Amino acid sequence: MRMFSRWHWPRSLFARLALIFCVGLALAQALSFWLTVTERDEATVNVMTGYVEREVASSVALLDHLPPDERARWLPRLARRSYEFILGPGEPGTPVDARLSERFARSITDGLSRTHTVTTNAIADSSEHFQAHLTLTDGTPLTIDFHPMSSIPLSRWLPLMLIAQFALLIGCCWLVVRLATRPLNQLARAADLLGPDLKGARLPEAGPSEVARAARAFNAMQDRIAMYTAERVQILAAISHDLQTPITRMRLRVDVMDDGDETDKLRQDLLEMENLVKEGVTYARSLHGANEPPCRVDLDALLDSLVYDYTDAGKDVTLAQHVAIAVMARPRALRRVLGNLVDNALKFGGSATIEATSTKGGGAIICIRDEGPGIPEALLETVFEPFYRIETSRNRSTGGTGLGLAICRQLAQSMDATLTLRNRSGGGLEAVLALTGTPRE
Repeated sequence: MRMFSRWHWPRSLFARLALIFCVGLALAQALSFWLTVTERDEATVNVMTGYVEREVASSVALLDHLPPDERARWLPRLARRSYEFILGPGEPGTPVDARLSERFARSITDGLSRTHTVTTNAIADSSEHFQAHLTLTDGTPLTIDFHPMSSIPLSRWLPLMLIAQFALLIGCCWLVVRLATRPLNQLARAADLLGPDLKGARLPEAGPSEVARAARAFNAMQDRIAMYTAERVQILAAISHDLQTPITRMRLRVDVMDDGDETDKLRQDLLEMENLVKEGVTYARSLHGANEPPCRVDLDALLDSLVYDYTDAGKDVTLAQHVAIAVMARPRALRRVLGNLVDNALKFGGSATIEATSTKGGGAIICIRDEGPGIPEALLETVFEPFYRIETSRNRSTGGTGLGLAICRQLAQSMDATLTLRNRSGGGLEAVLALTGTPRE
């Protein structure tokens, strides 16, 4: 049980099926070989007992008719692989009790029982060994020294043929398992490539009927999701367009009103409504994916430009170090993500520090740190949900719309990047953007 508990199944379906097939074939091959050899040995023993019965009877009859002085010269000619003749009383021993020896002793006794009285006894040896004793017609004792053979030797080429046959079966097993699991790998790869832009690779609708049906279903699912998302973006865009017109008219009417507290509050509410509509459309478009093609971006130039813009606006934003690398990314989407993260750092911490480091494979990790209060550990992932705000007040100037981080996460995923948040040990929050690969076209 302890050894079984240490056994772990391979993780991939290909490895599991290959292991099951290979072990099953090996066991079946071993069982088939054992059955064949067992049946072969049994048939060989049956043939050999009949052969020994006839040959021994003929040899004893020949020795009985030869002159005594010529018998010794004939003994080597009458010897066989499993027995030989000895002119003498032989060796005493115990009764024959081995199964194979009993069969051959009975065969010799049956062949000579009509002409001679035969006694048999086993000889103490490492293998089966017995002697049959009889007396020729002239009174000369004769001993048949017998070493029973349970089987005939295997051919030299047989092990090589068995190995070649097993290798052929293993090769066929590998091919069958690969053909069976390849559609699953293609489906998993296509599902992984299906990002927010909904431009994943389409599966070839070919092969066996089950595989073709699964490919058609997956392609149809991609088309339906893309259609539903496009319709949602169109609806939000239409709502945004329809809302912006009355909001603009209301702002114009507010502008001609007398200044006062109520007028300022109304103007602020209209501004928040306009920002909320714009952020909602932006989030919907980020879900639908970016149409911007990826290209090589000088990361230092992009970060310097971003920092200069905030510095010119009087914001406390600094760049810790340069990395001197170019990454594959969507420039506008990357700038939008970094801008939103810097805005959050300024809003809640008053300052922002940007630090970039290069990784193996041409990627980069960009960290944006602030000196704010941070986020409770339990909410570090929740804040990426749309419209979620830690700020519980109704004032959106402090809590925002709750879409900024959701937009950042969606745009990061469209670039095959990952965005995570973590609290700093000395206080404050750190946003980590990892550009790990080449974005999908």
